[in-house]
Amino acid sequence: MAETKAKTPQSVDTTFTVPITKDNNSGWSCVVMEDSGEFFGTRRAVKISGTIDGQPFEATMLPVGGGNHMIPIKAALRKLVAKEQGDEVTVHIKQRFS
Repeated sequence: MAETKAKTPQSVDTTFTVPITKDNNSGWSCVVMEDSGEFFGTRRAVKISGTIDGQPFEATMLPVGGGNHMIPIKAALRKLVAKEQGDEVTVHIKQRFS
């Protein structure tokens, strides 16, 4: 039987405002956090939680090159905050899971 590793949260506190864009590779709606590789100390995927325009979310930030990560934004969350591609959202990352 495989062991499941519990997610250990680490407090993080960073806020940024960026437009929702479309990822060129996946076609997903997302936001890009610049210099996230330096902020998190890794250029690998990072599991996070926080809020987007005040709505709670959890996601896996995916590296997109240049030390940046993208955060995919599901359609349900975009509908909740009434935002689409091109609209700016405020992202507050509160926790990182390892």
